[in-house]
Amino acid sequence: MIRIKRVYERAEKDDGVRFLVERLWPRGIKKEKLKLDGWLKEAAPSTELRKWFNHEPAKWEKFQEKYRAELKKRREAWQPIVEAAGKGSVTLLFSSRDAKHNNVVALKDFLESR
Repeated sequence: MIRIKRVYERAEKDDGVRFLVERLWPRGIKKEKLKLDGWLKEAAPSTELRKWFNHEPAKWEKFQEKYRAELKKRREAWQPIVEAAGKGSVTLLFSSRDAKHNNVVALKDFLESR
């Protein structure tokens, strides 16, 4: 099972393996304070795509399409998520305020469709 959660939410026992899927470290979070099993920078959208999207909901459909194309070329970047999900729960962490239009929502959909 793959879940998503903001990094600012408290870690819970049922989160399972927790991966941060962002290129940049979240603001206001100390590295030693975040319960984390891995930081998968390469599974996050490219800097160019992230800047183009700019969290604009009107670009959401096109963003997902472009991000999926990037993910298809970088299997090794998201493979740790698939492996962990095969053994138990996985939580993908994000920092965006928008819980509906962000890269982990798109990544979760991509992984679940495979």
